[in-house]
Amino acid sequence: MWPDRRLTDLFDIDLPIIQAPMAGAQGSAMAIAVSQAGGLGSQPCAMLSLDQARAEIGIIRQQTDRPFNLNFFCHQPTAPSADAEQAWRKALGAYYREFGIDPDSIPQAPGRNPFDTAYCEMIEEFRPKVVSFHFGLPEAALVKRVKAAGSIVISSATSAREARWLEDHGADAVIAQGYEAGGHRGHFLRDNLASHAGTMALVPQVVDAVKVPVIAAGGIADARGVVAAMALGAAAVQIGTAYLFSPEAKITALHRQALDAVVDDSTALTNIFTGRPARGIVNRAISEIGPIAKAAPPFPTATSGIAPLRAKAEAAGSGEFSPLWSGQAANLAKPMSAGEFTTTIMAEAAALLRRLSG
Repeated sequence: MWPDRRLTDLFDIDLPIIQAPMAGAQGSAMAIAVSQAGGLGSQPCAMLSLDQARAEIGIIRQQTDRPFNLNFFCHQPTAPSADAEQAWRKALGAYYREFGIDPDSIPQAPGRNPFDTAYCEMIEEFRPKVVSFHFGLPEAALVKRVKAAGSIVISSATSAREARWLEDHGADAVIAQGYEAGGHRGHFLRDNLASHAGTMALVPQVVDAVKVPVIAAGGIADARGVVAAMALGAAAVQIGTAYLFSPEAKITALHRQALDAVVDDSTALTNIFTGRPARGIVNRAISEIGPIAKAAPPFPTATSGIAPLRAKAEAAGSGEFSPLWSGQAANLAKPMSAGEFTTTIMAEAAALLRRLSG
């Protein structure tokens, strides 16, 4: 049925769909549901300690024998800078006064953990079918160890140049992340957001640039997007935002309410929540502080400055200072369980493919 079976065969899955790993927005329940439905469920690990990650993997292993993906960030850690932090808190000063927050009382927030030797040892212990990375790839020795453990390595590219780099450095498949995608941009060779391509322009260029299979990501939330991506040469799709409408998502009620009201122009790329550009629903914080704030310190150190504003606002029933991650096609998504969504979107895509092929 599917025009390119390289990834379904490589991952040993029935349906060419990967649930995007969404750190902070999901746990093992979503990964299990998608894998059980025949897709590739993903467990994000970047915001988990080793013990927490092991616990989630244990739950997955208990509840499904299907392949799954473990996801990690591989950014270069940035040492906290007192000057940068002071400048950021000065930029947020009016909001601290509004909410009655003493900026000197704000602790350093926990960051995101990059993939390291300890995580690699965990991979060697559990030997997941797929290991995915965001922001490039870890050092060559770690990639070699992951592959030696029997795991397939994939990562995100926002350009054909990045896709070629990933292939040259050991990626077995490449995720072509279009400009429409929600959450953090996966770029690692070039920071200029103005040059990033949309999914439909990016996918065929990445397909032409590499020999490994390509996964389309960004702005795909229904069968039409799946079929369009495959027509452009993608062997599978990766979907994130549409899964946030499922009961397995661990987002706040405020985030769900914002997603219910989203339309095509409701989102923007912003760096104010973590220090790295990510697409979310425009709220007061993004409008007034960003979207791109020069004062925001590097990823992930910007989090500490805005975290108390988020906490105060959410306690008052407001999501105006929360990172409400969303892609541009959220309005096309339909609320249903993660497993049902997986089978429904792929059944509809298969039917559409049959109609179009005659």
